Amino acid sequence: MTAAQSTEEAQNDNALADSMLVAWVRQAAPYIHAFRGRTFVIAFGGEVLQGSVAQALAQDFNLLASLGIRLVLVHGARPQIDAEMLRRGLPAKFHKGLRITDGEALECVKSAMGVARIEIEALLSQGLPNTPMAGAWMRVTGGNFITAKPVGVVGGVDYQYTGAVRKINAEEIKADLDQQNVVLITPLGVSPTGEIFNLSWEEVAEAVAVALQADKLIYLCGAPGVVDKKGGLLNAVTADEAEKLLARHAKQAPELARVLPGAVRACRAGVGRVHFLDRQADGAMLMEFFTRQGVGTVMTHEPLVRLREATVEDVGAILALITPLEADGTLVKRGRERLEMEISRFSLLDHDGVIIGCAALYPFTVPKGKERAGELACLAVMPEYRRSGYGDQLLKHIEARARKLKLKRLFVLTTRTAHWFIERDFVETGVDTLPDAKRELYNYQRRSKVLTKVP
Repeated sequence: MTAAQSTEEAQNDNALADSMLVAWVRQAAPYIHAFRGRTFVIAFGGEVLQGSVAQALAQDFNLLASLGIRLVLVHGARPQIDAEMLRRGLPAKFHKGLRITDGEALECVKSAMGVARIEIEALLSQGLPNTPMAGAWMRVTGGNFITAKPVGVVGGVDYQYTGAVRKINAEEIKADLDQQNVVLITPLGVSPTGEIFNLSWEEVAEAVAVALQADKLIYLCGAPGVVDKKGGLLNAVTADEAEKLLARHAKQAPELARVLPGAVRACRAGVGRVHFLDRQADGAMLMEFFTRQGVGTVMTHEPLVRLREATVEDVGAILALITPLEADGTLVKRGRERLEMEISRFSLLDHDGVIIGCAALYPFTVPKGKERAGELACLAVMPEYRRSGYGDQLLKHIEARARKLKLKRLFVLTTRTAHWFIERDFVETGVDTLPDAKRELYNYQRRSKVLTKVP
């Protein structure tokens, strides 16, 4: 390879990287607008401080805050407590996954929690040149936001200074957030009598998110996300579906299994979204929040993707979806005016506010004695979602609409996707099988195949 060829290849690579960056920023723009002023509660265990991931996470926290997102960080220190107890020669005692905190253990807890908090504050206070935090300054605050109570004696076991959340002072947290502070919460609580209790960060995160009615609760765990019974990663799950997984004992990663019950409760108590992300995956939060596909698992109260009928306000989104398919000849061109007139024919797949698929049904009146027929038209799904079964969902929805209208035949005209429809029980017929009104409009230059199915 000559020097000129090498230079040209490098320029091509740079141009490709630049175009990808521009595309990503444009895709992220709607989410940036939507998240400004929203409250995110991000929870993570002390394992974050033990690896190389802490630096990258601190930079991502800084970026989220700079975009106007109100951040509440809830940290744990379980491995640091264990290390401190080992250093002092004290045995770690647990019962049903919950630490038994006696007086000596409480001293270890306070020491480890204090060190962990200071380390996190130091990470968030960086501003080195040539880093994502250059020129930034995050004001980190905390306080006695948690009133605690003792767990007490359960099943004959006295948990001593292990506590549970009694109350979250949400108003004080909101006051700090209103001052554009990042609130860092350490899982220690005090009782009205002045006693200090060791709390689990998982419970604190749930309680804080519910008290604030947070828009998002994010768990940074040691797993990519929630899995189904076969071990496959779920991109999205409802609270009801997650509860069924728990009831069926679907095997989850240990840390995720601890947070999942609380996540279900939080989702049902008004938290907008709950996300489960792999803390070791670099940039996982950015990919989850600012791309359509995401990278972890999101839990919602209702399904994230829903079918609905289109309105005039959806015309722009439909045009953006079908224009590339019109350009390559897959679909017949439709103008904005025609779409506005025919919008009641369209059904949409709405993915968290983004239109990712559409399809239309056009019923045809026929002479008395002939079967009523309907045309399935303009079936389209965003390229990145085409392997997720959304085309089948749209087809089934259109078939249901056809049955409701008592249509006996459903037909489609296609030039490039005949095999997809044949695989779904459509049969190739001919132009002569079309309703008269449709046959008169048939474009013989386009030579679309006619496929028919009983809905």
